[in-house]
Amino acid sequence: MERKLLDLQLTLTFIILGATIFAFMTNRVRADLVAIVSLLAFIITDILTPAEALAGFSNSVVLMIAGLFVVGAGILRTGLAGMAGQLLLKWSGDSELKLFVLLLVIVGSVGAFMSNTGTVALMMPIVVSIAISMKESPSKFLLPLSYVASLSGLMTLIASPPNLIVSQLLVDRGYNKLGFFEVTPIGIVGMIVGIIYLVLVRNILLPNEQNRAQTNAGYKLSPKKIIKQYDLNNRLFKIYVPEDAAIIGMSLAELKLPAKYALCMMKIHRKSQEGINLLPMTYQEMAGPTSVIHATDELYVQGEEQDIRRLALDYGLEMQELVEGEADELVSKHLGIAEVLLTPNSSFTNETVSSLGFREKYNLNIIGINRKGGYKLQDMVSHKLKFGDAILVQGAWDEILLLARETQDVVVVGQPKEHASVAAATGKAGIAGAIMLLMIILMAFEVFPAVISVMIGAVLMILTGCLRNMEDAYSNMNFESIVLVAAMLPMATALEKTGGMVILSNGIIDVLGSYGAYGVLIGIYLLTVVFGQFISNTATAVLFAPIAMNAAIAMDANPTTFMIGVAVAASMAFATPIASPTNALVMTAGGYKFMDFVKVGLPLQVVMFIVMMIAVPFFFPF
Repeated sequence: MERKLLDLQLTLTFIILGATIFAFMTNRVRADLVAIVSLLAFIITDILTPAEALAGFSNSVVLMIAGLFVVGAGILRTGLAGMAGQLLLKWSGDSELKLFVLLLVIVGSVGAFMSNTGTVALMMPIVVSIAISMKESPSKFLLPLSYVASLSGLMTLIASPPNLIVSQLLVDRGYNKLGFFEVTPIGIVGMIVGIIYLVLVRNILLPNEQNRAQTNAGYKLSPKKIIKQYDLNNRLFKIYVPEDAAIIGMSLAELKLPAKYALCMMKIHRKSQEGINLLPMTYQEMAGPTSVIHATDELYVQGEEQDIRRLALDYGLEMQELVEGEADELVSKHLGIAEVLLTPNSSFTNETVSSLGFREKYNLNIIGINRKGGYKLQDMVSHKLKFGDAILVQGAWDEILLLARETQDVVVVGQPKEHASVAAATGKAGIAGAIMLLMIILMAFEVFPAVISVMIGAVLMILTGCLRNMEDAYSNMNFESIVLVAAMLPMATALEKTGGMVILSNGIIDVLGSYGAYGVLIGIYLLTVVFGQFISNTATAVLFAPIAMNAAIAMDANPTTFMIGVAVAASMAFATPIASPTNALVMTAGGYKFMDFVKVGLPLQVVMFIVMMIAVPFFFPF
């Protein structure tokens, strides 16, 4: 009876496993939802207990992946990774070949310490703008960008989830975990071979049609672009408040600047501390009716120069030189600007700016109006708004985000949440670099368990202001990936309990065992690669790592060799656009077709198979 029950559970396990893989391959349902449904199926069929099924959510690998998303976001937000891209044109000069190689080297270097998806998302707009400036098609650069980002997953332990998954499995089975740089030799070999291949085929296999690239996809109206559009640099003035100025203690409501001087107070700059940042900052207050002027304040005022001088003369203020680009200081950790568009049924239509009570309702100032490309920055009080108008608002980022969420009258252009995060992290690239270096040192020298080192890095990114707050940290976690890993890990437990793992590993040994450990490694590598073209590298690693482990133990071979083989194969996602999120990202932006991935990626798969079947046993002998 017990044997029959076990056979039934084994059959059900393979049915659930097959259905899960099929669902992944069809890609009609989100991968994380598929994984959760599979998890529930194991519980309902009594193959796994609830505790066994939910054990993945407490796994250190899952927590480490979550922490790495936070660290990667800090690197992005501070502009640390972007600095590398900005140096590309400077170093490459007019050489397209030099630019191509430098781009791929930088992508590989950046991708060694953050997710390949984050790397591609960061570099894609830079690559598109560089390609256009060099009169080259972005489609010539974006596919190589995706491929090298995938290969960069082999550069360090934290560069991709499959590395972390196979390392944890080694620990769970009583073997030594992978060191931080243990996979690096394989990664360097893969990177060199990949770059050489892409250089050789770039003018043969890669599409190079200007009209295929959707160059304005993903356009974002950043605060800096808004400042330039509205020409705020030439209409912004800075005034210093001396100790004996007559204006001290007066509120803006008392001063009546718009009525008396046709001026708009944008910001008050005051020495103080801002937030919980560990570094000295300045306090910046949005200028509103209740704002009170203090001695030594710096006032940022918008208007005509003669009106500014009249204000300074009346109250004994000192006009100061505005440094070029200082208008960018209108954007800070707490304060920002954004453009909002009136919707077709907006209640703002045909209302004047003064009748809206915008400042009272939304705690934001209206500082400009854009109507069909004409900018109105003065005497806006009696100006009637029309459908299609864009309003420039200024105030706290939190209030701008609230406006975006809670009103149907306007649509906020761009991504204020992202811009707020970038503004908060401006100037902190060095801090982010130091945190990343500290995390790498802690992991390399195994001062703490790897998950603790990553969590330290993630927390420091928040405390130092590289990320704006905890909400910013959570919003940058890819919960689809996190849930996918956590929900898929117990599948290995189900295969183990029912004996399915032994059957699969023995099947591979029966077919390829006559060729020795090398033949079995080739078989596992090829199976992993094939499945990896249709399901995520994370899910692929979760499925095949335990099978490879059992096969290695059964053949008395080195399990580390087989684990590295699985991690490497899982990163070789080149032949289809659904093989990796990075491929999907560049497909639209580069205007690629499905066959472009087959044409360029399939030969690369063959080349990498030959190279890796030599490199893996060389660096990790059987």
